[in-house]
Amino acid sequence: MSCKYVAGLVCASSLSLLVASQALAADQVVKIGAIYPMTGGAATTGIHAKAALEVAEDIINNAHPELGDFPLAKNAGLKGLGGAKIEVVFADNQGSPATGQNQALRLITQEKVVALNGAFQSGITLTASAIAEKYGIPFLASESVAANLTERGFKWFFRTTPIATDFAKVYSDFVDDMKASGAKVGNVALVHDNTEYGVSVAKTLADVFKENGKTIALDVAYPSNATDVQSQVLQLKEKNPDVVIMISYTSDAILFAKTMQAQDYKPPMIIGDDAGYSDPSFIKSVGKISQGVFNRSSWFVGPPGSPTAVIADLYKKKSGEEMDDTAAREMQGFLVLVDAIDRAGSTEPAKIQAALKATDLKPNQLMMGYKGVKFDEKGQNILASCIMVQLEDGENYAAVWPKDLAEKAPTLPYKGW
Repeated sequence: MSCKYVAGLVCASSLSLLVASQALAADQVVKIGAIYPMTGGAATTGIHAKAALEVAEDIINNAHPELGDFPLAKNAGLKGLGGAKIEVVFADNQGSPATGQNQALRLITQEKVVALNGAFQSGITLTASAIAEKYGIPFLASESVAANLTERGFKWFFRTTPIATDFAKVYSDFVDDMKASGAKVGNVALVHDNTEYGVSVAKTLADVFKENGKTIALDVAYPSNATDVQSQVLQLKEKNPDVVIMISYTSDAILFAKTMQAQDYKPPMIIGDDAGYSDPSFIKSVGKISQGVFNRSSWFVGPPGSPTAVIADLYKKKSGEEMDDTAAREMQGFLVLVDAIDRAGSTEPAKIQAALKATDLKPNQLMMGYKGVKFDEKGQNILASCIMVQLEDGENYAAVWPKDLAEKAPTLPYKGW
């Protein structure tokens, strides 16, 4: 038998092993855990998050060339893992930090997920990500904004969303522009729940506003998932601030709107801090009595046929709802996480961690209006950004600030009902 013939057999054998390996990889499933509130006061957000991640799962597992430069869209499955598909394993945190922690432990030890995504409420992200840190599993937070989440010295925690320091500056600059156009904005009231999200965001906003010479006339705290906020609305009515910033999840945002109407209280300007104010159920329930409320957002649908418009259509077909900013940020964060897994070419946690650290996505690769995605040493996306939108007709938000991105000019005072 000649050496040439033996070499040919070896090559053929190697090729067949390679083909078999690639076929096996294409049949493999990469599990990623997603911890969201499917029940409790923020259940609608969890349901929307599930729909958003299921659309992302479809985009990743099936070719979607219509999404242009978006990573993961051109190929079916993860190219870096031989075409392997992903599977999202959902877990209900029930709006409880303890439950979120337990679910993170279950997903890691029993479901064997390679990474975690979640968990909407900052207090639950705090506990769930601590478990991921203990086990050395990457955790990507898509929408939790409490400042302390990236101040714990964690090595496995990453966050794509803008945070309180980002939108505190946006709110301050927006209020300054409104003042320049003639609006009275001297006194600001902060209304927030007593969760990690509410307390931390309120503190950050108060610090930034004071640094910029704005008076915090009132700080109104209330229990999350409240059943009665009459006393809080009476405080606002008596103090009569020029600007009210609402830091609330969905059920509380709806209750405040109804109570304000019942007490016939209309502040000159209301700014919703995303969260409950972006939830489609807020618009359905109280949009007609909240006309003119401002809100922050990073989500743009874009012109027909654009990648973002395609995604919005896919999401609506899946959920029956228009995509809101929170669901969009959840989907974007998940796509960033899976892109890192694909680039890592491995399901080893340390390699995924390294790929996340090396992330450098440009605006044309994103569905959100971020300037990009690039993480600092604490795991925070330093290129996250947002704009101001306004609920003009009680049904849809329109971009109103900054001027170069605005669809229309902001209108004051707050109309309400």
